[in-house]
Amino acid sequence: MEEQFILRVPPNVAERIERLLNENNSSSSEDKSLDLSFSEDGRSGTFVIGNEHFPASLLDLPCVVESYKTYDDNSLIKTADIGQMIMVRESGDAAPDVIEYRHGLTPPMRDARKRRFRREPDLNPELVSRVEKDLLKIMARGTADNLDVEAAEQEEGDENARGANKKPAPKPAPKHDAPENLTNAGEPDRSDSEESDDSV
Repeated sequence: MEEQFILRVPPNVAERIERLLNENNSSSSEDKSLDLSFSEDGRSGTFVIGNEHFPASLLDLPCVVESYKTYDDNSLIKTADIGQMIMVRESGDAAPDVIEYRHGLTPPMRDARKRRFRREPDLNPELVSRVEKDLLKIMARGTADNLDVEAAEQEEGDENARGANKKPAPKPAPKHDAPENLTNAGEPDRSDSEESDDSV
């Protein structure tokens, strides 16, 4: 894999760079000088083209961009993952106060960090460090310091009490011989199956 970065320059500087790349050796050597140098912090520097100096900043992109090249206009070969961009500014422009650029490289990725990605959760650093220490102790076959033992004992006691206090299921009541339904005349009701056919 190659090492690559994105160089974003103002439009007038872009025209000069394009002219330098397209011209042959006919122009003077002073116009052809390009230089990029960074200060000790590694995030701010100076871009030099010809005799002009422009401030530059190294910014992290909100997402990784893949770079490809082709030899036959048919198959693509991945050459690099690009995660940083050098932004060259005009002399009067203010330097960015963050190290991560808000936007991606294309219009759909405008304000990508806010619109496309999930927000980082607001976690208390003390809580995170306490949980981390507890997990390391548990992994080392120890016990956690901030364990709520009373709740666990109470739950176990409740389960035992539930098992002891279980009542047996009620037995079904025995069926008593119910008297047959009587009609108004005092004769028992006959169903259709009890009737005999006297016509035979």
